[in-house]
Amino acid sequence: MTAERTATAPPTPSDTPLDPAAPDPFAWLEDVEGEAALSWVRERNDHAHATVGAAPGFEARQTAVREVLDSDERIPDVSRIGDHLYNFWRDAAHERGLWRRTTPDSYRTDAPEWETVLDLDALAAAEGESWVWHGASLLRPTPEQLAAGEPWRRALVDLSPGGSDADVTREFDLVAKRFVPAAEGGFERDTARADGRTGAKGGLAWADEDTVYVFTDFGPGTTTPSGYPRIAKLWRRGTALDDAVVVYEGTDDDMYISARRSRTPGFERDVVSRSIAFFRSETYLVESVGTPAQRLVKVDVPESAEVGFHREWLLVELRDDWTVPADEAAGRAERTYAAGSLLAAPADAFLAGARDLTVLFAPTPSTSLVGAAWTRHHLVVNVLDDVKNAVHVLTPPADAAPGAAWTRSELALGGGLLTVGVRAVDAVDSDDVWVTTTGYLTPSTLAVTTVTGPAAASVVPAVPEPLKAAPAYFDATGMVADQHFATSDDGTRVPYFVVGREELVRPADPSTPGTAPTLLYGYGGFEIPLLPGYSGTVGRAWLADGGVYVVANIRGGGEYGPAWHQAALRDKRHKAYEDFAAVARDLVARGITTPAHLGVQGGSNGGLLAGNMLTQYPDLFGAVVVQVPLLDMKRYSHLLAGASWMAEYGDPDTEDWEFVRTFSPYHLFDAARDYPPVLFTTSTKDDRVHPGHARKLAALMLAAGADVTSYENVEGGHGGAANNAQAAHMSALAWTFLRERLA
Repeated sequence: MTAERTATAPPTPSDTPLDPAAPDPFAWLEDVEGEAALSWVRERNDHAHATVGAAPGFEARQTAVREVLDSDERIPDVSRIGDHLYNFWRDAAHERGLWRRTTPDSYRTDAPEWETVLDLDALAAAEGESWVWHGASLLRPTPEQLAAGEPWRRALVDLSPGGSDADVTREFDLVAKRFVPAAEGGFERDTARADGRTGAKGGLAWADEDTVYVFTDFGPGTTTPSGYPRIAKLWRRGTALDDAVVVYEGTDDDMYISARRSRTPGFERDVVSRSIAFFRSETYLVESVGTPAQRLVKVDVPESAEVGFHREWLLVELRDDWTVPADEAAGRAERTYAAGSLLAAPADAFLAGARDLTVLFAPTPSTSLVGAAWTRHHLVVNVLDDVKNAVHVLTPPADAAPGAAWTRSELALGGGLLTVGVRAVDAVDSDDVWVTTTGYLTPSTLAVTTVTGPAAASVVPAVPEPLKAAPAYFDATGMVADQHFATSDDGTRVPYFVVGREELVRPADPSTPGTAPTLLYGYGGFEIPLLPGYSGTVGRAWLADGGVYVVANIRGGGEYGPAWHQAALRDKRHKAYEDFAAVARDLVARGITTPAHLGVQGGSNGGLLAGNMLTQYPDLFGAVVVQVPLLDMKRYSHLLAGASWMAEYGDPDTEDWEFVRTFSPYHLFDAARDYPPVLFTTSTKDDRVHPGHARKLAALMLAAGADVTSYENVEGGHGGAANNAQAAHMSALAWTFLRERLA
């Protein structure tokens, strides 16, 4: 339907429930910036402000959240670049943010001296564009340049207009602290799209001082069905983008094509990544790149595996079982490696055909790999055991002999319900790592330590040096964090965390119905785990006000590795929703809350989860918050990046629709049923999950007389907000809505 339809003429209740075979009565709301659609959005935003925004406590919550987001006491997250530590920072005085740097010694002080490298607020004002920081990649100088004392100079800065995934890339001079104009030979990726917007999905990646890889929208036919780049080229300084040399061209059905160069001295490699679909990819090494003699060498691993290189080593992380056939000449028997395993092999030997693989990690029913980070000499492996962290150090054999054993030592970090993150300070030259520790009631800390092998560790244990500690943004006195397990419909044990005042979380008499306002949060998709972490906003806006906060680790996530994710894929999607409903029931059975006082919240894929709780389990909840969601699963694969998620959900244009329709909230809504109050939030600038999803279900429910509040931010992309003020506003709407409906 076109935008001629007026925003004030919704269908009558007789038009619902929705018939997927009939014309969609709300298709006009998919016109993202059509006047009729935006008029409807403005009306709904006015309603949200007049109701939730005018409710008692809204302004106080918005202020409390904004204070956390703008706090100068936050830990500045840093990256080591040469002699400096770089950080991107937003606060009340810098709405768009500052890219800044300091020295390691200054960072250790209570008041580091920061030097501004790029002021995004000033740039946005000068150019009349609402720039949002998307990051930067820096070119590492060669060993000869470093030995001569040359500084890190060249950067590629990614900027998004309004927070959309589509962005631009510009070369930046770190010494002069300015962009290098194209007229001076600077690299710029600044695509003007057919819809008049600036930017495209894709990027630039350094090859050397005068060459970059470029993968972007080069014009009609050069993007995938999801809007991502289909072609990677090598672009030399001083030449036109049209003259860039094609390095790899994917098929019309691929998801994303990119290329990069690993510049570790002595182990330089040009790499092409071909994403066929989510969790299916191919990796190629490129020889004689950009020349007539160019040749691609495929890394021969399963398409579902992830590969990575570090110096002489190749790592392979499996999502499915992998059977490596026997090789009589090499004296190797057939062997099957389990899904979720991490394997290592000398890269050159593997590429030459050898298959002597070392198992660095193999999962158990309760354990999974959550991350692995190289330092110069070691591999730090982060493992979850029933969603609790353990960190190990693996040291490869010095001679990189095929099949040789790696040694293992431990890093005594974390413990209890704390999440530990470890990343390298400089994986090329150093064995130092940043260590972050956080918990639901434990403010985050940042430390640094040097990773050592088992021999050194037995003499001098590595003790992290504390660098920064975040303040306590709320009084956690009397609060506890517990882990429980609910039993899903098929008998699967589903872990979840409960946080709040002890008398609410651990009721003296579970048989007495609890009345604590309780929020149940979840995601359950794309193998992403939800781990304990400190949130000053949750603490201030919910916990300190007598609320209970719950996080469910349902199937579809990554808490127990690929098998946990695959258990809720496609036609098994209902398992994720059954898990979530089981947690909701378990909270009631423990006497913590009742359905009338229990709310649910989720965003993106979690918004699909919340939408299914709304439409499939309305009797379990007293209020629902659905954020930047997928909801129309008949149309999702035709909207923005939706085609890239068909491996997760299925293809609704085929016989898959028979199971996809069972978790499409837009089609499950029934005007004859009673539903709890619902708040939908989204962003006009979200070019990943189309705002039409939230708009259309809100309109459909409003037509049936349901209790619906909806709010659409004009900026923010898929994150929903482009700055701290917008984030605080959106957050306060959700917290106030929940408090009003559940208290």
